[in-house]
Amino acid sequence: MLANIEIERITASERLELIDRLWSSLDSDDAILPPLTIEQEAEIDRRLDLLVKDPGRVSPWREAKKRIMEQL
Repeated sequence: MLANIEIERITASERLELIDRLWSSLDSDDAILPPLTIEQEAEIDRRLDLLVKDPGRVSPWREAKKRIMEQL
């Protein structure tokens, strides 16, 4: 089925939307996601510490996504 998709025929914006939808679909099935590595856990902890120290430094996903999409 996937072999028939001509990915080059859709826009970059449409591809990003597809990636987003595919990624979101994985959230509901934890059984297929591999466990985090020690390095990944450390990075998450580092980012959470930054968030706690300076909550104004981050943007909500919708704002960040909008900025990314505007750059395409």
